Amino acid sequence: MKSALVPVLVAALCLVGCANVSVTPIPASSTIPLIPAALTTFYNQPARWHNCGIADCATVTVPVDYLHPGGPTTSLDVTKVKATGTSIGALFVNPGGPGGSAFDYAKAADNMLNASVLAHFDIIGVDPRGVGHSSPIHCMSDAQIDRMSSANTSTHDAGQIQAALNAARIPEQACAASSDPLIAHMGTADAARDLDIVRQVVGDASFNYLGKSYGSELGQVYAALFPERVRRMVLDGVLPASIDTVMMTKDQAVSFEAAIRNFAAYCGQKPACPLHGSVDQQVRQVRSWMDSLTSSPLAGSNGRTLTEGLANAAVLNWLYFPPSDYDQLIPALSAAMQSGNPKPLLQLLDQRDGRNAAGHYTDNSTDAYYAVDCTDHPYSGTVTQTQATAQQWRAQAPTFGADLAWGMLACSHWPHAAALPTNLSAVTATVMVVSTRHDPATPHSWGVQVAARFPHSALVTWNSWQHTAYGQGSACVDDAVDTYLLAGSAAPSTLC
Repeated sequence: MKSALVPVLVAALCLVGCANVSVTPIPASSTIPLIPAALTTFYNQPARWHNCGIADCATVTVPVDYLHPGGPTTSLDVTKVKATGTSIGALFVNPGGPGGSAFDYAKAADNMLNASVLAHFDIIGVDPRGVGHSSPIHCMSDAQIDRMSSANTSTHDAGQIQAALNAARIPEQACAASSDPLIAHMGTADAARDLDIVRQVVGDASFNYLGKSYGSELGQVYAALFPERVRRMVLDGVLPASIDTVMMTKDQAVSFEAAIRNFAAYCGQKPACPLHGSVDQQVRQVRSWMDSLTSSPLAGSNGRTLTEGLANAAVLNWLYFPPSDYDQLIPALSAAMQSGNPKPLLQLLDQRDGRNAAGHYTDNSTDAYYAVDCTDHPYSGTVTQTQATAQQWRAQAPTFGADLAWGMLACSHWPHAAALPTNLSAVTATVMVVSTRHDPATPHSWGVQVAARFPHSALVTWNSWQHTAYGQGSACVDDAVDTYLLAGSAAPSTLC
């Protein structure tokens, strides 16, 4: 068990869900930018709320193309969970992805946010354009997603390289064949502009926001586009908005390599662990077993086969969240490695990917992920350059480096590009950045980098192993975030 560091915000903190935080009303901004005339109709549309179970729901119309707002429009599904007490405004939330449903996340607010926040904020979830409930885009069939995700990324000869390339290009080819005009406008800058319209529609002059993972990138872009609007913004598990694709992927490969070593150290203490020896030896055993699946995949009783690509993805996906999740990965890995039974490991992967027992993907998160990520972070490397990169990364991140390197090819021919704003220095609000010390998906160095780019920011660091921090079990983190959201106060640096 890791010991927590003493938090800096001792005087400002209270128990989770406490009632003694001095709640500070959120005044209207004194410098509201004018609404462009071409967007007046969108900003001034009425909110037509209707009950949708445990929340109220509405549909907001936005332009598909902000450069031509008189053209086609698209619809955003919005949900609102009303404050349980006296509301001081709306708190927009986004769980990440890209491709995650903020609509569903807000509906589950009582499991995601502490009681003190729920008492004083109306929680707003907006599914980004083309995602979830908001006119979802669909490019790939279930079979195409299966073919892409099951492809091996061990590339030792020309045939394997071509197979990896063919798999990587499935999203681009499938989306290029679609007639949906929204696919060309899935960038984060467009989604951020949508949020500002919804902010006006729900009746708030200022913007309060909690964004996790990709949601932190969406928040940064909003802050760059509408700095005068930002009132309170929490960015948790931070992805820098302007990060280069290669640097982003390399940093993740290295971080996931550290995470699998942490898993091996944990696994080695459990009787059911299929690994043995030192941490180095255990990680090599996992890697060697994965490599063996390139030529000898494991066939399951239902006819589904565990390939090297699927095994790699299954293990990586179960390193995202706390070490308590390791207890589910260990028996699944043992069944595959020791008994030749791939079913439990495939079930874990399907659980993360939203694939049901019938082989159907229950949401459009895979399509949306590529449409957003490839628009925001295109990749210009050739196959030859990617092969060289994969070889280099194999030395620094031997388990995941090559796989992640080859994965970049999915964005190498994306036909739609959007330049993200990178100047964040104009944001004068105090932005809170929350970063986990050993986050494999959004490394801590990214949180430090983003905090440094805001002239007024607070950085909360949690010494733990998992992706994102708020609501994940640290009272120190939760109290720091809640105090900031409710009272607007935060120390420049907090260690939890």
